[in-house]
Amino acid sequence: MTSLPNLEAAGAVLRPLTLDDADALFAAHGDERTHHYWSGPAHRDVAQTRQYIADTIDMKGAHVWAITEDGGEALGRIALFVEREGVGEIGIIMRPEATGRGLASKALNLVIEYGFKQLDLHRIGADIDPDNNASISLFLRAGFQREGLLRGNWKTHLGVRDSIIMGKLRDA
Repeated sequence: MTSLPNLEAAGAVLRPLTLDDADALFAAHGDERTHHYWSGPAHRDVAQTRQYIADTIDMKGAHVWAITEDGGEALGRIALFVEREGVGEIGIIMRPEATGRGLASKALNLVIEYGFKQLDLHRIGADIDPDNNASISLFLRAGFQREGLLRGNWKTHLGVRDSIIMGKLRDA
Protein backbone atom coordinates (compact mmCIF):
# COMPACT_ATOMS: atom_id res chain seq x y z
CA MET A 1 0.00 0.00 0.00
CA THR A 2 1.22 3.49 -0.78
CA SER A 3 1.87 5.97 1.99
CA LEU A 4 -1.23 7.92 2.97
CA PRO A 5 -1.13 11.63 3.74
CA ASN A 6 -2.47 13.18 6.90
CA LEU A 7 -5.78 14.92 6.24
CA GLU A 8 -6.71 17.91 8.38
CA ALA A 9 -9.71 20.11 9.14
CA ALA A 10 -10.32 22.40 12.09
CA GLY A 11 -10.37 20.13 15.15
CA ALA A 12 -9.67 16.87 13.30
CA VAL A 13 -6.56 15.18 11.98
CA LEU A 14 -6.66 11.91 10.06
CA ARG A 15 -3.37 10.04 10.06
CA PRO A 16 -2.57 6.63 8.61
CA LEU A 17 -3.90 3.84 10.82
CA THR A 18 -1.26 1.56 12.37
CA LEU A 19 -1.24 -1.58 14.49
CA ASP A 20 -0.31 0.65 17.43
CA ASP A 21 -3.90 1.97 17.32
CA ALA A 22 -5.34 -1.39 18.41
CA ASP A 23 -5.42 -0.56 22.14
CA ALA A 24 -7.29 2.71 21.55
CA LEU A 25 -9.69 1.27 18.95
CA PHE A 26 -10.59 -1.73 21.09
CA ALA A 27 -12.80 0.78 22.92
CA ALA A 28 -14.92 0.87 19.74
CA HIS A 29 -14.50 -2.65 18.39
CA GLY A 30 -14.86 -4.24 21.82
CA ASP A 31 -18.00 -2.31 22.75
CA GLU A 32 -21.23 -4.27 22.15
CA ARG A 33 -23.34 -1.18 21.47
CA THR A 34 -20.83 0.51 19.15
CA HIS A 35 -20.19 -2.72 17.25
CA HIS A 36 -23.86 -3.73 17.10
CA TYR A 37 -24.33 -2.96 13.37
CA TRP A 38 -20.87 -4.11 12.34
CA SER A 39 -20.49 -7.25 10.21
CA GLY A 40 -19.46 -9.31 13.25
CA PRO A 41 -19.80 -9.27 17.04
CA ALA A 42 -17.75 -7.06 19.32
CA HIS A 43 -14.12 -8.08 19.59
CA ARG A 44 -13.13 -10.24 22.56
CA ASP A 45 -9.72 -8.66 23.14
CA VAL A 46 -7.14 -6.19 21.81
CA ALA A 47 -5.41 -8.99 19.87
CA GLN A 48 -8.55 -9.46 17.77
CA THR A 49 -8.72 -5.72 17.10
CA ARG A 50 -5.02 -5.70 16.16
CA GLN A 51 -5.58 -8.55 13.68
CA TYR A 52 -8.66 -6.79 12.26
CA ILE A 53 -6.59 -3.62 11.73
CA ALA A 54 -3.80 -5.63 10.07
CA ASP A 55 -6.27 -7.35 7.75
CA THR A 56 -7.91 -4.03 6.85
CA ILE A 57 -4.62 -2.25 6.15
CA ASP A 58 -3.52 -5.17 3.96
CA MET A 59 -6.67 -5.16 1.83
CA LYS A 60 -6.07 -4.24 -1.79
CA GLY A 61 -7.40 -0.74 -2.45
CA ALA A 62 -7.76 0.17 1.26
CA HIS A 63 -7.00 3.71 2.40
CA VAL A 64 -7.33 3.67 6.19
CA TRP A 65 -6.89 6.49 8.70
CA ALA A 66 -7.09 6.94 12.45
CA ILE A 67 -9.48 9.75 13.40
CA THR A 68 -7.81 12.05 15.93
CA GLU A 69 -8.18 15.58 17.22
CA ASP A 70 -4.50 16.43 16.91
CA GLY A 71 -2.68 13.53 15.24
CA GLY A 72 -2.39 11.62 18.53
CA GLU A 73 -4.58 8.90 19.97
CA ALA A 74 -7.12 7.23 17.67
CA LEU A 75 -10.68 8.17 18.58
CA GLY A 76 -12.04 6.23 15.63
CA ARG A 77 -11.09 4.97 12.22
CA ILE A 78 -12.29 5.62 8.69
CA ALA A 79 -11.55 3.61 5.58
CA LEU A 80 -12.07 4.23 1.90
CA PHE A 81 -12.03 1.00 -0.08
CA VAL A 82 -11.46 1.31 -3.83
CA GLU A 83 -12.41 -2.04 -5.31
CA ARG A 84 -12.81 -0.91 -8.93
CA GLU A 85 -11.80 2.08 -10.99
CA GLY A 86 -13.57 5.27 -10.03
CA VAL A 87 -15.69 3.79 -7.22
CA GLY A 88 -15.01 3.71 -3.49
CA GLU A 89 -16.87 2.70 -0.35
CA ILE A 90 -16.47 4.25 3.10
CA GLY A 91 -16.65 2.55 6.51
CA ILE A 92 -16.29 4.39 9.80
CA ILE A 93 -16.36 3.58 13.52
CA MET A 94 -15.89 5.85 16.55
CA ARG A 95 -15.09 5.17 20.18
CA PRO A 96 -18.23 5.76 22.29
CA GLU A 97 -16.73 8.69 24.21
CA ALA A 98 -15.71 10.42 20.94
CA THR A 99 -19.20 10.59 19.44
CA GLY A 100 -21.24 13.78 19.34
CA ARG A 101 -18.23 16.07 18.83
CA GLY A 102 -18.37 16.37 15.05
CA LEU A 103 -15.25 14.28 14.46
CA ALA A 104 -17.02 11.68 12.33
CA SER A 105 -18.54 14.38 10.12
CA LYS A 106 -15.17 16.10 9.68
CA ALA A 107 -13.45 12.79 8.94
CA LEU A 108 -16.12 11.77 6.43
CA ASN A 109 -15.86 15.09 4.58
CA LEU A 110 -12.05 14.89 4.47
CA VAL A 111 -12.14 11.36 3.04
CA ILE A 112 -14.80 12.29 0.48
CA GLU A 113 -12.64 15.19 -0.72
CA TYR A 114 -9.56 12.93 -0.83
CA GLY A 115 -11.44 10.29 -2.82
CA PHE A 116 -12.81 12.70 -5.39
CA LYS A 117 -9.74 14.93 -5.76
CA GLN A 118 -6.73 12.72 -5.07
CA LEU A 119 -8.03 9.35 -6.26
CA ASP A 120 -10.23 10.77 -9.03
CA LEU A 121 -13.23 8.73 -7.92
CA HIS A 122 -16.57 9.55 -9.50
CA ARG A 123 -18.68 7.71 -6.90
CA ILE A 124 -18.36 6.98 -3.19
CA GLY A 125 -20.84 4.66 -1.51
CA ALA A 126 -21.75 3.26 1.88
CA ASP A 127 -23.52 0.04 2.90
CA ILE A 128 -25.44 0.68 6.14
CA ASP A 129 -27.72 -1.45 8.30
CA PRO A 130 -31.26 0.00 8.06
CA ASP A 131 -31.49 0.26 11.86
CA ASN A 132 -28.25 2.25 12.19
CA ASN A 133 -29.88 5.67 12.32
CA ALA A 134 -26.71 7.45 13.47
CA SER A 135 -24.75 6.31 10.41
CA ILE A 136 -27.59 6.99 8.02
CA SER A 137 -27.88 10.52 9.42
CA LEU A 138 -24.10 11.06 9.22
CA PHE A 139 -23.99 10.12 5.53
CA LEU A 140 -27.13 12.11 4.67
CA ARG A 141 -25.58 15.22 6.27
CA ALA A 142 -22.49 14.66 4.08
CA GLY A 143 -24.63 14.79 0.94
CA PHE A 144 -25.13 11.07 0.30
CA GLN A 145 -28.44 9.89 -1.09
CA ARG A 146 -30.32 6.71 -0.32
CA GLU A 147 -30.15 4.65 -3.48
CA GLY A 148 -31.76 1.42 -2.52
CA LEU A 149 -32.35 -1.44 -0.15
CA LEU A 150 -30.68 -4.81 -0.60
CA ARG A 151 -32.80 -7.37 1.22
CA GLY A 152 -30.99 -10.15 3.07
CA ASN A 153 -27.61 -8.77 2.02
CA TRP A 154 -25.55 -9.76 5.09
CA LYS A 155 -25.45 -12.66 7.49
CA THR A 156 -24.07 -11.25 10.74
CA HIS A 157 -24.10 -11.94 14.47
CA LEU A 158 -27.60 -10.35 14.39
CA GLY A 159 -28.83 -12.79 11.73
CA VAL A 160 -29.66 -12.03 8.10
CA ARG A 161 -29.68 -8.25 7.62
CA ASP A 162 -30.69 -5.82 4.90
CA SER A 163 -28.45 -3.03 3.61
CA ILE A 164 -29.28 0.54 2.77
CA ILE A 165 -27.06 1.58 -0.11
CA MET A 166 -26.08 5.22 -0.07
CA GLY A 167 -24.03 7.08 -2.61
CA LYS A 168 -22.49 10.40 -3.47
CA LEU A 169 -21.34 11.39 -6.94
CA ARG A 170 -18.54 13.81 -7.69
CA ASP A 171 -19.84 17.15 -8.87
CA ALA A 172 -19.48 17.45 -12.63
